[in-house]
Amino acid sequence: MIPIHFLPTLNATLNTLSAILLATGYVCIRRKKIAAHKTAMIAAVVTSSLFLVSYLVYHYQIGSKHFEGQGWLRPVYFTILISHTTLAAAIVPLVIITVSRAWKGNFKNHARIARRTLPLWFYVSVTGVVVYWMLYRL
Repeated sequence: MIPIHFLPTLNATLNTLSAILLATGYVCIRRKKIAAHKTAMIAAVVTSSLFLVSYLVYHYQIGSKHFEGQGWLRPVYFTILISHTTLAAAIVPLVIITVSRAWKGNFKNHARIARRTLPLWFYVSVTGVVVYWMLYRL
């Protein structure tokens, strides 16, 4: 069993891995490597899902952690946090719709929504790591 205090690091690791998988999936589809794209994107969904479970378990057990930074770093942190949190809530249904369209073979509509889902999902993954560093490593 993973100690509860290790979950923020696990969450940041899962977010980092998700971002790498998303970038890999993007490169694969641009190079017309459909099977590799599918594998990378399924792995990104699994990784992001594991993150969500871990995140919810941690915050259920611990609650929230207050940002201790001061000065100019404080408004920077909250700007990143607000955009991250807002988009994190929005990305879940977007990912479900995007994956659902691919699963059903509706690739035209899948590609249309994926053009919006991918950069938002990538942003959420990367800013999740930034928030972690600002909260736990600064």
